[in-house]
Amino acid sequence: MKTISTLATATALASLLLMGGAFAQTAAPAAKDAAPAATAAKAPKEAKPRTAESMECSKEADAKGLHGKERKKFRSECKKEKSGGGAMAPAATK
Repeated sequence: MKTISTLATATALASLLLMGGAFAQTAAPAAKDAAPAATAAKAPKEAKPRTAESMECSKEADAKGLHGKERKKFRSECKKEKSGGGAMAPAATK
């Protein structure tokens, strides 16, 4: 009996030691593919080149000391007028 229990214990111990290697973590291949996607997501967006109308309207807004919503509204209306879109539809005022 003693030999059977010793043999069973030795077998259990050996199987536990061998199973550790089977469950060892390895590098996942998906992690290599995910790295370029993560880098692409962090890349800054390309800035659109500013037009002459946009630059001129910004200078006019600076001269008037406009900031925030007022500046945005002024620049929008100014660019419409400069590009010829202002003649087609009058600007709405609140």
